[in-house]
Amino acid sequence: MVISCLGYVCFSFAVATAKDLQTIMICRFFAGFIGAAPLVVAPAVMADLFSAKIRGTAISIFAMILFGGPMLAPIIGGFTVKNPDMGWRWTSYLCGIIGCAALVMNTFILEETHHPIILVRKAEMLRRRTGNWGIYAPHEELTLSLKEIVEKNIARPMKLLFTEPIILLISIYNAFIYGMLYMFLTAIPLIFSVNYRFSPGVAELPYISMLIGVFTGGLIIIYFERRYNIAMDNNGGRPLAEERLPPMMIGSVTFVIGIFWLGWTGSYPEHVHWIVPTIGAAFVGNGLILIFLPCMNYIIDCYLYLAASALAGNTFLRSSFGAAFPLFSMQMFVNMKIQWASTLVGCIGVAMIPVPFLFYKYGKKIREKSKFAM
Repeated sequence: MVISCLGYVCFSFAVATAKDLQTIMICRFFAGFIGAAPLVVAPAVMADLFSAKIRGTAISIFAMILFGGPMLAPIIGGFTVKNPDMGWRWTSYLCGIIGCAALVMNTFILEETHHPIILVRKAEMLRRRTGNWGIYAPHEELTLSLKEIVEKNIARPMKLLFTEPIILLISIYNAFIYGMLYMFLTAIPLIFSVNYRFSPGVAELPYISMLIGVFTGGLIIIYFERRYNIAMDNNGGRPLAEERLPPMMIGSVTFVIGIFWLGWTGSYPEHVHWIVPTIGAAFVGNGLILIFLPCMNYIIDCYLYLAASALAGNTFLRSSFGAAFPLFSMQMFVNMKIQWASTLVGCIGVAMIPVPFLFYKYGKKIREKSKFAM
């Protein structure tokens, strides 16, 4: 986390001070490449810190902030670029400044959570206090060759992703939803700047509606945590992975409603008031979080001892979608027209509605056949 955050800060400031386009592109790449650790490590830290009873609530807060960033950033960026005293460079300066705050907190506040490393440090402290050099932690005897590092830290996430049906199908759904988030970072300004002729910055304000939807979805998930805890108590305290899925069932429907609502009402500004598509954006945000978050909790419950590797595979696919979708979203919404592009996306969403229902019914049987699942 510390190394990743430090690299992100350095390359963010490098983008802000770049003299040419090549430098911007190279530094943007390394800011993402080095700075990606929190996307994988943070949920694994939650798995280390919190028991199954409260882990869902903790990850809910984490996910609301995770989605809140991409929704607030275009608003801040729009007004930053619009300000003649600041300009586009300050979008990267602000990222670097926020990264500096995170770096300080990661370095001085966040303590190690990985259990084997904690035991190593305790063993070292006991050796110094007692003078008994026979005290050691099991992790100290662990030596990894380059081959083992590649197999466990690089190959295993990919192996889990493509050989475990639960991770693969949930990750595809999760990645599609995450791609939708970044696609609508393009669509919403297009609807409100082109159709409704809002000025830069103002055209991004409807993201606040989507953010409200995210927070309402987060509250729904926290409410369902009580249901999950009751089911877990009735199961002798053992986690029930499939009980994480009911919020996803709700989200699969609200997400599709929001897409059709936003796309069709936002296409006719001369007949429809701007508040109508703005309300539709709240349903999109609500569906996004209700699908995204249970996916993460479900994967952690299914693969608790391999949570970091399972989430790494999930993050790889999810981030690939998040990077790819904005590359064609502008062309798609312009050439197909907003309403028909939204219809295409909405139909894909409709096709994916059965996913949480099928896993709720057959997930346990699939896990019983897995070598890695709990």
